[in-house]
Order: sequence, then C-alpha cells, then structure tokens
Amino acid sequence: MKMTNKDILEIALQQSAYDCNCETEDFLAEHNIVSISRVNPKARKYIPLPLECDLVSYGNNIVAQTSERTKAVVTKYINKYLEYRCFETPNINVLNELLAPFDLKVCFMAEYFLPDVTKLKELDCGYELRVLKKQDFADLYLDQWNNCLTFDDRERDVLAVGAYDDNKLIGLVGCSADCETMYQIGVDVLPEYRRKGVASALTSKLPLEILKLGKVPFYCAAWSNIKSVRNAIKSGFRPAWVELTARNTELVNKMIK
Repeated sequence: MKMTNKDILEIALQQSAYDCNCETEDFLAEHNIVSISRVNPKARKYIPLPLECDLVSYGNNIVAQTSERTKAVVTKYINKYLEYRCFETPNINVLNELLAPFDLKVCFMAEYFLPDVTKLKELDCGYELRVLKKQDFADLYLDQWNNCLTFDDRERDVLAVGAYDDNKLIGLVGCSADCETMYQIGVDVLPEYRRKGVASALTSKLPLEILKLGKVPFYCAAWSNIKSVRNAIKSGFRPAWVELTARNTELVNKMIK
C-alpha cells in the first residue's frame, strides 16, 4: 500500500514522541509541552538520551524535553516567546544565559524535511543512476562521501544511489536506518560535478526506493545551508519540524575549536 502524506506525518510524529518522551498529539497542541527526557530503545539511534534541553516544533507549539534540574528554566524560556522566536537569535542568547549555571550551551539547530508524495518524482541529471545495496558501497567509506555514509556505525547504512559519468562515481546519496520506521538521507557530489542537477536527481530517486521498503525517508539541513535546503525542496521534500539541542559546554567548546 502506498503511503500518503498523512501516513508519513503520523509516522514522523510517532518517532518524535519516542525521541522526546511524550505523546504524538503533544506536537499538535496549542500550548507548549515539557517532558522529562528518558532513554527509549525506539528513539533515533544517534540521539544521546537523556537530554537536558531539546526543543522540537512542528509549527504549532514547542515540545521540550529536559532534565529535572533544567525543567523550570526551559519552561520559562519557551513560554516567554512566540514558538518560532525560541529558535532564533537574539532570544537564543537568553536561553544560553539560563542554561549557563548548568554548564550547558545551545549546540545543534536544524530543520527536518519529509517527502511530499504529490511532488516526489525521479529527476534527470544526464548521468546514469544506480541503486546500490550494502555490499555495493562497502568500499565507499571515503572522505568525499562523508555526508551520505555513516562512518561511525556502518551497520545503519542500508541503501544508496550512485551517479556515474561512464564508470566514475560522481555523486552518492545514502540512507541510514536511524530508527525502525525512518531512514535519514545524506548526499555528496564531487565539486566538479556540482550545479548540474546531480544532487537533486540522487535525492529524488532514493526516497522512492525507501518508500518501496515501507520506510519513511527524511532529510536534515541547517537553516543557513541554502544549497541543501534548495536541494531538499527541488527533490520533493517539504519542511516538517525544527529542533534545537543544548549540550555540555565542554563539548560545545571542543566542537567550535
């Protein structure tokens, strides 16, 4: 049975509920929800639960997962500003000030995209596209493909599509089984082949293969990564939710060095 956009959204909401220790309907509420973060075996595998401050919005409200010690300050923050204002400066500076006594800082901010099945279709780039199974990309864990393959947990990588100029691999899109029902997409194209429609051709084909497996593809990009956001939209994806996560100050400082 083919998935509809409603089916896809419901699966994504359920996954977010696993990730955030809440109910699916919480993301559709008219008021903010705060939950205590808990480890959940059904959560996305790369999320280091429990988290002390993680904000998620599907556009209606904010669902915040916190620790017991940060619950009060995070609740104060999300209830002070409009939902979307909590995910932007200068208000994020206020959140950092509130989190400073707990040795926490805002670390990750991203926008997540889901496919629109009414827009999703295979795009042509003039190069051959090949569907690759796990054994086909086992030797492709190289620096030029680090956005589309999961180097630290290769078992999660389940499917890929390669673009070829003759027999030269010029672009690769892969998906990782980050949870039971949803596969995350990442794409890389060699510099000399960019701006030729290769990324969108790859990013439009792989979701169709993922949907055939009964799984939901999803795509993540930083708000400031205009090229990546354009690629998502051109390939048939639409914005679905945003997420902001704070982590230990030592980790954040190490990352920015």
